[in-house]
Amino acid sequence: MAELTSAIQDPHALITLAVLILAVVLFISGALAPELTGLLSVGLLMASGVLNPQEALAGFGSPALITLLGLFPVSAALFKSGALDRLRALIASERIRTPRRLIALMAFVIAPVSGIVPNTPVVASLLPVVENWCHRRGLSPSRVLLPLSFSTVLGGTLTLLGSSVNLLVSDISEQLGYGSLELFSFTLISIPIWLAGALYLVLAPRVLLPDRGSNGDELTINPQTSSYCTEVTIPGDSELVGRSLHNSRLQRRFDVDVLELQRGGERLLPPLADRRLQAGDHLLLRVTRQDLLRLQQDHTIQLTTQGQNAGVNLDSSAGGQKTVEVLLPAGSTLAGASLRELRFRQRHNATVLALRRGQETVQERLGQVVLREGDVLLLQAPLDSIRGLQASNDLLVLDRLEEDLPTVRRKPLAVSIAVGMLLLPTLTPVPLVASVLLATVAVVASGCLRPGELQRAIRLDVILLLGSLTSFSVALKTTGLADGLAAGLSQGLDGWPTYGALMVIFIGTTLVTQVMSNAASVALLAPVAVQLAPGLDLPATALLITVLFGASQSFLTPVGYQTNLMVFGPGRYRFLDVTRYGSGLTLIMTVLVPALILWRYGPT
Repeated sequence: MAELTSAIQDPHALITLAVLILAVVLFISGALAPELTGLLSVGLLMASGVLNPQEALAGFGSPALITLLGLFPVSAALFKSGALDRLRALIASERIRTPRRLIALMAFVIAPVSGIVPNTPVVASLLPVVENWCHRRGLSPSRVLLPLSFSTVLGGTLTLLGSSVNLLVSDISEQLGYGSLELFSFTLISIPIWLAGALYLVLAPRVLLPDRGSNGDELTINPQTSSYCTEVTIPGDSELVGRSLHNSRLQRRFDVDVLELQRGGERLLPPLADRRLQAGDHLLLRVTRQDLLRLQQDHTIQLTTQGQNAGVNLDSSAGGQKTVEVLLPAGSTLAGASLRELRFRQRHNATVLALRRGQETVQERLGQVVLREGDVLLLQAPLDSIRGLQASNDLLVLDRLEEDLPTVRRKPLAVSIAVGMLLLPTLTPVPLVASVLLATVAVVASGCLRPGELQRAIRLDVILLLGSLTSFSVALKTTGLADGLAAGLSQGLDGWPTYGALMVIFIGTTLVTQVMSNAASVALLAPVAVQLAPGLDLPATALLITVLFGASQSFLTPVGYQTNLMVFGPGRYRFLDVTRYGSGLTLIMTVLVPALILWRYGPT
């Protein structure tokens, strides 16, 4: 600890430590969006003189970040051209009849796709297909959605392009003076990891995955039977006026649970069966999507959208309107505010009809519900507005818009460009960043992507976060904090075998990733880990890759990885469901990853 004590005597080191602690608190609490936390940290490090502008902002011009920037539109062109249609058709085919076959398809076929394109859009594209597959066979989606997420996570480390975290590690490696990573730098390690993980997903006991739709108490999660919460008003001309709930057709004909009755300033809770309804009563309902449509068409109730009475026509064919489900992904800036505060209808030209939140029952008026990451909203909006939502980073459209595939005829061209992007740096001296930029220009010039879509495809929040986080690594290195922290860790690991030390680094990174973003975990831990390399008789790259896999192989909590959160609500999972299913896989990774690192980089 003497090295750490000596390091923090430097005022710049103290400032860096204070900024670091502030950033960790903000990352964990979510008080600021992650990219804003990164920008705040960069600003503080520059304003305090710890880093000059060239050092602090170097990450924004790094080859890794430019590579990621170009990868977004190439991926968008692949999805828009229907490059995943074959996978969607394979899932829907009669050859995939059992959950185990579907999981095998995910683990061995879909996972490698995530080594080339980001796994978030892969899951978004396949999620409704998997839900419909479950619906047709009377199975609960909770039996297969977690394997879908875990498969794409496993595939995300097959190449450098599989995840933004991979590119961040490459950038940090270059900033610290160890050189950038190549396209297949860690593929020899990741292939056995992928295969071992795939076997676990296929062979894991069924009891580890919950059944959230096999009994009468819990509904299966498909677009027609998902349980939403919504608010309705009894209009003056409704036949429900004067009738009790027990004797009304509201509960005789429809699958509706009345959770609360609001009359003036009075809130009445169940049992409500004998209460006579009056004109103007507000009812908080739990209802399926299909019955919500039927109720509105039946003119017995009127939807109360976002706290304002408004008659909404749920006929999705009327006036170009469509009814779709959207998910609030991790990092959405809408989380933490109510629909009324957001002025959602005016902001997005879309009406929120209902809300679904995993297994929870929402007991608040729709306009007053504070949104959370993982919430699913049922929206009605014009087709153009829904296409605008598809380009938003705050909402993820779960329904497929068949009309929004104008470049299907260019699918072979889009796939050829992507394959060429991978082969060019592999077979020639052309750098990866140049290959990606050439592919970006090619998808636009060939018509696979329109110029306006190019700009919308780029995830500005990811670019800002990754560009700012590299400043942490530089500050930790230049102030001596990385050396001091590494000396303390090395002292704690004194006498440990190299394999055991790598296990500690891997599991430590994995646990840190459960409470803040994997990109932040890498930025904070990578500079410390590389300082351990000489004592472990390993190259610095070995420690960087250990941290990379620890941050990427996140299977313990729904918030540990974006795709885990995406399937959490539709699968009606509980928090510990993810932990129970992912613990075995995490244990396998903790044993296997260090062994493969030693095999690849250890002394011969």
